[in-house]
Amino acid sequence: MSESVSTRRQFLQATAAASILAGEVVAQTSSASATGMPTRVLGRTGVRVSVLGIGGAHAGRVEEDLGVRMILKAIDEGMTFMDNAWEYNKGRSEDIMGKALAIDGRRKKAFLMTKVCSREYADARQQLEQSLRRLQTDYLDLWQFHECNYHNDPEWVFEKGAMRAALEARKEGKVRFIGFTGHKAPTIHLKMLAQPFEWDACQMPNNIMDAGFLSFRQEVMPVCLKKKTGIIGMKGCGGDGQMLAKGGVTVEDCYRYCLSQPVAVQVVGLSDMQQLDAALRIARNFTPLSAEESRQLMSRVRDVQADGRFELFKTSKRFDSAYHRLQHGFETQGV
Repeated sequence: MSESVSTRRQFLQATAAASILAGEVVAQTSSASATGMPTRVLGRTGVRVSVLGIGGAHAGRVEEDLGVRMILKAIDEGMTFMDNAWEYNKGRSEDIMGKALAIDGRRKKAFLMTKVCSREYADARQQLEQSLRRLQTDYLDLWQFHECNYHNDPEWVFEKGAMRAALEARKEGKVRFIGFTGHKAPTIHLKMLAQPFEWDACQMPNNIMDAGFLSFRQEVMPVCLKKKTGIIGMKGCGGDGQMLAKGGVTVEDCYRYCLSQPVAVQVVGLSDMQQLDAALRIARNFTPLSAEESRQLMSRVRDVQADGRFELFKTSKRFDSAYHRLQHGFETQGV
């Protein structure tokens, strides 16, 4: 057998195996009747989480009263996965979420995730304590290294001490699970996944346009599935509204595509009660795209998919947080 034929066979076998694993994740979807929202298992953690999660960045941009009410309603309706980050809105996002979680025992109903920005040991420990205080809790269900968007981040997380801080926090019971996030390049995620650590979760862009441009779905998700790392999707509608305004797709198209992928949960940014109600309705009525429906959807967006016009967060530092740009020595203006 020639080397090319053998390589081709190995590729096909690996692709088939990844497809089977992806199907298994989607098949895990529970009925909405038990919890109000369908759930899936978050990788090796074995924990079931709601298939949609509240995005903390958006929750911190609205009036405090509205933010609290949205979080309370989401939890009561079964959307119990809470996404946040130490740096979101200068801590306001965590403050608002903490106030909601403190009301009538909502914290016990939520799967709470927030993110750490620093790669340094001491600063990571300090950010953890600040996040716990703001969120009014003594532990996090998931703590993730935020915005691994630079090609030296995989080394920095380990070499500069942030991973040591995470391991200590887990041992102390302040953190249950450890993961990482990023929206830039599949190759960076693959470098993180290749580090000598069994990641519990990995957060990445998951949307209709991603399938044809620097695709996390094609390159990163199969590796996560093989390693049993729970997949968390984000930027399902592109993050800035342009995909919905100019991409020829609807919110229903976007969410249905996202949930047809092997994610445990898709984090969604919601700005008002109407958007929350729509997200709840779509998730409760979810059925996976058939092969033909998926083909038709990809055909509709083919001309605007491959040039990345709706995923500029992959190609521009403008969408990286100021904290991380400064951390790597880049200006925060005019990029």
